[in-house]
Parts: sequence; C-alpha cells; structure tokens
Amino acid sequence: MEQNKHIALRAGDALLLVDVQNDFLPGGALAVPHGDEVIVPLNRLIERFGVHGLPVYATRDWHPVGHCSFRERGGPWPPHCLADTRGARFPTQLALPEGAVVISKATTPDKDTYSGFEGTDLDERLRERSVQRLAIGGLATDYCVLNTVRDALKLRYRVLLVRDAIRAVEVHAGDGERAIAEMEARGALSVDSGNLA
Repeated sequence: MEQNKHIALRAGDALLLVDVQNDFLPGGALAVPHGDEVIVPLNRLIERFGVHGLPVYATRDWHPVGHCSFRERGGPWPPHCLADTRGARFPTQLALPEGAVVISKATTPDKDTYSGFEGTDLDERLRERSVQRLAIGGLATDYCVLNTVRDALKLRYRVLLVRDAIRAVEVHAGDGERAIAEMEARGALSVDSGNLA
C-alpha cells in the first residue's frame, strides 16, 4: 500500500464520486455506518481537481418505485434512492461543482447494478474527456465502490482508491477490508486524499 505517497494530479485525471446520496448517510433509508465521513475528504478533492481544471463525475442510484433490489420484490435492501426524492439527492454538504457530470444508474424496475459503468454512458463520457486515471471515493466500499473499481480496471483505467473517502456497509464483518484487498489485488492504488495535489 502506498497511501502516504504524494501523487501529482495531471491532465487525463478525473474524480469519480460513487453514490454519495442522502439515503446512504446517517438517518437515510439504507445508511452506511459513518457514511457522512466521506464528505470532507471528497470536498477537499473536488476543490483540488477544480484548481487543476480536471473533471468531476458523480454516480447515483436513481431507482423507480418497486425496484428489484427492494425487499418487497425479494431483493436484499429496503427501498432507497427513489428517483426525484430527497433520499436520492446529493447531500447539501457535498460541494459538487456546477459542471459535475451526474450518472444515474439502476433506473429501470427489473435491473439492478452496483457499478457506475453498467448500463450507463460513464465510459463514453470519460473517453470524451480523454480520462485515463480515476480517483474514486464514495459509498459503499463493499458494494458500489468495489464494483465500479472492478469495471474501471477492466476498462483499463488506472484507479486511485481514496481510502479516507470510502466507508463500508459491512453486512458481514470484514467485508470492507476484503473489498479493499480485492481492489488493490486487481491493480487499484490506495491513496489518502491529502496526498493528491
């Protein structure tokens, strides 16, 4: 792990925020423990990427009523991130810039996805901006962050996993650390938000 290594931001870099939505924060319908703790380091990175003129992308669950991931339909989760509701919105504390590209996922009733790439135009949007390296943070480490990182690496992006800007659901104890170990084994480089400048 190279969390303490300074990494200079450069052309071809982008910041990708995964599902930092009200329903995943304390008090939300599917709260990730300490999920709100990702906001400060992500805001720090949003500012730094802005200084360098680098793009910011943000994925979000944008579910219809009766989505297949909900328990009422046999899925594992309570209803959450219903499109156009407060729970699906980004928290007001998150300083998303005006030009941030928002990617909605899992928008149809019968298809669930944890990855920001699956069923979206995220890859095309990144290619349009000649993005080669992604700094990724958000929620949750062991689900949507893990699957988004898996797909980013398959698509041959270099990935900087921002360790202080992710939090895990931990349905099973240790899920978060296992997810981090897998992402690193696949080629993601763990970094701290304070070391990207």
